[in-house]
Amino acid sequence: MNNLYVIGVDYGTDSVRSVLIDAENGEEKSASVFYYPRWKKGLYCDASQNQFRQHPLDYIEGLESTIKDCVRKAGKDIAKKVKAISIDTTGSTPIAVDKSGTPLALLPTFAENPNAMFVLWKDHTATGEAAEINELAKTFPVNYLQYVGGIYSSEWFWAKLLHILRTDPAVRNACYSFVEHCDWIPFLLTGGQDVSQMKRGICSAGHKALFAQEFGGLPPEQFFTKLDPLLKNYTTRLFTEAYPADKPAGNLSAEWAERLGLSTDTVIGVGAFDAHMGAVGGQIEPYHLSKVMGTSTCDMLVAPASEVKNTLVRGICGQVPGSVIPGMIGMEAGQSAFGDVYAWFKNLISWPITQLIDDEEKKQALTDAIIPALSKAAATLPLRENDELAIDWLNGRRTPDADQLLKAAIINLNLATDAPKIFKALVEATCFGAKAIVERFIEQGIPVKGLIGLGGVAKKSPYIMQTMADIMNMPIRIHKSEQTCAAGAAMFAATAAGIYDKVEDAMQAMGQGFETTYFPDETKTSIYNKRFERYKQLGAFIQQ
Repeated sequence: MNNLYVIGVDYGTDSVRSVLIDAENGEEKSASVFYYPRWKKGLYCDASQNQFRQHPLDYIEGLESTIKDCVRKAGKDIAKKVKAISIDTTGSTPIAVDKSGTPLALLPTFAENPNAMFVLWKDHTATGEAAEINELAKTFPVNYLQYVGGIYSSEWFWAKLLHILRTDPAVRNACYSFVEHCDWIPFLLTGGQDVSQMKRGICSAGHKALFAQEFGGLPPEQFFTKLDPLLKNYTTRLFTEAYPADKPAGNLSAEWAERLGLSTDTVIGVGAFDAHMGAVGGQIEPYHLSKVMGTSTCDMLVAPASEVKNTLVRGICGQVPGSVIPGMIGMEAGQSAFGDVYAWFKNLISWPITQLIDDEEKKQALTDAIIPALSKAAATLPLRENDELAIDWLNGRRTPDADQLLKAAIINLNLATDAPKIFKALVEATCFGAKAIVERFIEQGIPVKGLIGLGGVAKKSPYIMQTMADIMNMPIRIHKSEQTCAAGAAMFAATAAGIYDKVEDAMQAMGQGFETTYFPDETKTSIYNKRFERYKQLGAFIQQ
């Protein structure tokens, strides 16, 4: 293979990371991380309104910084042999663009307008619009929601577009099209100047924008104009074709080649969402649920189309041919809050530290020690059926059955309840939420044969992973790679460049394997099964 190299770029919620990898064996040659400066300051966001927006300059600056840093660290000799770059991002994280494909926030008029920025995946300002889409779908003879689990979410493309158009007349008048983050970055790198020429990925199109070959592409214009006349002509300004991530979007433009110190021969792959590429980086297997666990979770499962046939899983985030591995059905589920649940509790009990201690170093040291200390204490607690019990919907519920208006709860509190006991209840709640997803797949005829843990929580939190194995009553393998999403992007880059014929070959050659497995403690199975039933009963009560 003559020492060919590829770059994987992974856009997360707080930062972007790039890795430069040897395409022959997956060895990481260099890596770099960039934290979004505007996001870090909390600009353009209002948590009380569930508004979370990110400026495109955060993404552009991070892209240039991390790739240049990787190239510098690896050296000029390796830089000359970089054959391809592929990108994954959060999603659905779309933005309003003009006819040239330029995000409106990059224009002086809209530089400080949150409605002209990327609407982050966890932005829930469009709950009303999502509800309208769900009601409208019931009136059509064709069920246009059948491939997204039957429920449209406020986290997704069309709900966010309609909310922005209704909310901001200036953005409405300037907006020509709406573009996912994972589609825009490859367009940027290839020097795109006409949004109609942008190659949209099947991952984002199928899971978030209702694109399906069975519909001939997007649902018809009539569906969207009946929803709201403001959506008139948007289907014609979007796309009629969508591409898997193993295909090239084009080559690196002359401008970006100069900025990054790479060649214009560098192939740019079609983009996809982080969890989908992360599942490949984590060496997903058919019928094994690949759980990317960070601030939220995204759960991926792949199965041969010949075996899935006409099975449709209700209440998940979609099942799309080729969205993870070309030739297989990619099924997506997940939880709107996972690591964010623990972060919320840490922030809650950190209030006296942040308010009463002036020494910044001491303040940081104390807050950093909270989760490890809680985990250690919670692990020693006895397990009883009537322990404190929580519902994990602090950011609504993604799956099963999306409802972003749902709220969390904690019950069975008493004067003996302390911080470790509440933390234990919250950890169990997030694991019960994960079990509900597995239960839904199995109920709907899709077996789950194993679990694969990826991401920061999986790597750093033994207590949480052991609890996951105990509650699921199923082993969970933890992947070695620190950056499975970026590694997966690199595997797709190698395939898009033709180094491998198919992404499964890249996964086999470049995958790093697994570092540990957590096995369930069978002595806890009976109690956890009873507590899971109570979790479901409490959830049903909250929904009422």
